[in-house]
Amino acid sequence: MDYPETELTSLLSFAYEMGYLKRVPRSGWFIAGVQDPESIAEHSFRVAIIAMLLAQLEGADPGKAAVLGLLHDSQESRIGDVPSVGRAYVRTASNPTVTADQTAGFPPAAAALVRALVGEYEARTSLEALCAKDADKLECALQAREYEAAGNRDVAPWVETSLAGLRTESGRRLGELCRRVEPRAWWAQAAAEYPARPRAVPD
Repeated sequence: MDYPETELTSLLSFAYEMGYLKRVPRSGWFIAGVQDPESIAEHSFRVAIIAMLLAQLEGADPGKAAVLGLLHDSQESRIGDVPSVGRAYVRTASNPTVTADQTAGFPPAAAALVRALVGEYEARTSLEALCAKDADKLECALQAREYEAAGNRDVAPWVETSLAGLRTESGRRLGELCRRVEPRAWWAQAAAEYPARPRAVPD
C-alpha cells in the first residue's frame, strides 16, 4: 500500500512514544516504599501475557485480549501514571481522547483500529476486555507479591484491592492462588527438575 509519508511518520512517532513508557515508572509503588518500581511498559507486557492466558481459559480470543492488555496504559506517555490516591484530585483527559490525539495522523484504518481497541477496553463490554482488565489487576497483585518477597512490607493493600476487583471466574481462581503460590516457586521447581530434563539436541 502506498501510504503518504506523513501518515507513516505518525506511526513511527507513536512507536517512539510507546518506547518512552519503558522509562516511566509505575508511580503508586513509591507510596509503598518501593525504590525502583517497574515501568509502565514492563507492567503492560505481563498484562498482555496474562490476558492471553485468561482469554483462553474463558473461551475468548487470546490474541485480541493480549492486544487490549498492551494498549491499556498506552495513554500514560502523555498523562502519566496517577496513583489511586491522587485520582480524586487530579483530572486528566479520558483514555479514548488521548488515543484519538496520539493516532490523529495515522493512516485512517490504523487509527480506527487503535481507537476501537482502546474504546473496547474502556467499555468492558466484551469478554476479551474483561480478561484484559482482570489481567491488569492480577499483574498488580503478582507484582505486589514480588515486592513483598523482596522485603517491601507495605504492599498488602495492593494485593487485596487488586484481587477484590476480579470479575472473570478464571481470574478469581488465579487470584486465590496468587495469595498462596510464592513468587519464586517456579524457579525452585525448575531447578529441582533440571537434572532430570533431557537437554535439547540441535537439529
